[in-house]
Amino acid sequence: MNCELTQRYVPGYLDGELDLVRTIEMESHLKGCPTCAQELETLKALRAALRRSALVYAAPSALRERIQTSLRPSSMPDVQERKLKWPSLNIWQLAGAFALLALISITGWRLTARLRAPSGDQQIAAEVFASHVRSLEANHLMDVASTDQHTVKPWFDGKLDFSPPVEDLASDGFPLVGGRLDYLEGREIAALVYQRRKHFINVFVLPDSTETNSTPATQSRQGYNIMKWSHGGFQFWAVSDVAAPDLAEFVRLLQGRTP
Repeated sequence: MNCELTQRYVPGYLDGELDLVRTIEMESHLKGCPTCAQELETLKALRAALRRSALVYAAPSALRERIQTSLRPSSMPDVQERKLKWPSLNIWQLAGAFALLALISITGWRLTARLRAPSGDQQIAAEVFASHVRSLEANHLMDVASTDQHTVKPWFDGKLDFSPPVEDLASDGFPLVGGRLDYLEGREIAALVYQRRKHFINVFVLPDSTETNSTPATQSRQGYNIMKWSHGGFQFWAVSDVAAPDLAEFVRLLQGRTP
């Protein structure tokens, strides 16, 4: 995907409206193109600014007084007298003010409609889903292949600015098979890989600034199940095509092992 197409699809990417193939192409291009990545950050900043602003224009007090005066009942001579006293310039100023108000309203409505985005969790879910599928299709499932948690955990040392918790659930039917570096929310994070029979489970781990524990929340995308929870200062996202009850059991076991 070239820069022209990428910048054209950036709004749709922000809204989570692109299909899987286009999303993967976008993410691949954004990682290697600072210009397009900056365009994405610019739109994110604009959307945040619009959410903070009420897009309300305060009319000047003089304009308010003139409108109120014009609405008061009056005799015809008084109206004619006011017309004679008002310079023609004031009429154009009034028209210009109304035009400005209309322009601001229309522009704000269009920008808000264009930049209306799903919740933060929905955006992250789209990212982890795309990363999971990409890891399977691109044959880049693991940077370190090992069933030993004491091999996988130290492998991340020096590669990340945090130390992800790594647990092995082989005795429960969900063996650890490796891990890799991945990219989520604009930063490098840990991706732990588990297996359930012939299915793989990606667990994305990143620091949680809120440091609050939360119960797992479940959603699905195109036949894949996704579960998200927070525990011990970390945020976890588990993605797989295993049956929803199997993934829920895996998450329950992992939560019980995570300190």
